[in-house]
Amino acid sequence: MTSSADSALLEDFLAFTLDGKRPAVHAGTASSGVRWTWQGEGMLLLEPAREATHSMLVSAGIHGDETAPIEMLSSLVADIANGRAPLVARMLVILGNIEAMRAGDRYIDDDLNRLFSGRHASLRGSREALRAAELERAALKFLDGVAHPKWHIDMHTAIRASVFEQFALLPHTGAPLARAMFDWLRDARLQAVLLHREKGNTFTHFTAEESGALACTLELGKVRPFGENDLARFAASDAALRRLIAGEPVKENAPLRVFTVVAQIDKQSEHFVLNVASDVPNFTAFAAGAELAHDGDYRYRVSHDEERIVFPNPKVKPGLRAGLMVVDTTDSTLASLD
Repeated sequence: MTSSADSALLEDFLAFTLDGKRPAVHAGTASSGVRWTWQGEGMLLLEPAREATHSMLVSAGIHGDETAPIEMLSSLVADIANGRAPLVARMLVILGNIEAMRAGDRYIDDDLNRLFSGRHASLRGSREALRAAELERAALKFLDGVAHPKWHIDMHTAIRASVFEQFALLPHTGAPLARAMFDWLRDARLQAVLLHREKGNTFTHFTAEESGALACTLELGKVRPFGENDLARFAASDAALRRLIAGEPVKENAPLRVFTVVAQIDKQSEHFVLNVASDVPNFTAFAAGAELAHDGDYRYRVSHDEERIVFPNPKVKPGLRAGLMVVDTTDSTLASLD
């Protein structure tokens, strides 16, 4: 059983991690019968008493200032440990960028969610590069060689407001879209899902590409400091995640809009200009011909009848994405699901 000295690890995983604590022993059994193994700072393996039916990697805090999902995940760990949240899956809980969480910043040296799939190797002096490599190893160890279904839910919040407050992003690997994922997104009452068309360097792309996990990134509202989140706003996603780790069937069938990326606006230099107001929400629509960005000879103009912008951010470092342009593909995408 878990000793009283180490009960804080399960009762408040967030506080335990932010305090930089280490458990006296690295494994034990919670009062619920769930076996736990501390696998390093911000990484906790939870295993059910009986044989697992599936594997779940659930992560938050890849950006340190996106606090609501971190608090949600810490509460979920406590409820699993005390039996309030049934667990039939193997579950690896990851709190990502701990130094940035402590500082209340998005990142310290580099955006952690742009450093996966080996990109960290080019930034050896970066603290996030070291963490990306560590998280890759942990994910592969957890997911590789698993015969039963495996998932990765990576929870974030957005920097700015959004036409669709809660939405998801699916990485592109070339594999067919999975109906199970879309059913779960509806169950979580996500309002929209964004489909990438190119490979990336996000955590979910890494797990989908390297381990074949059903992976998605969730955007659950806006960035706020610890303690200032209204977690009731995300109750539907929390409940759907709890049903998923408990092996329960989906309950909801909420409407879901689907958008597909048609272009990426990249910041090429410090001369980059994004012609989008700082308070424009994600998924704001622009008509054909609108010039949204320029950088030297580079221009981005809307080429479809209507395109919507997601994640506009002119403050990123040169070479990084300053915005995604998407179009509505709801009908064709949902019709294509097996």
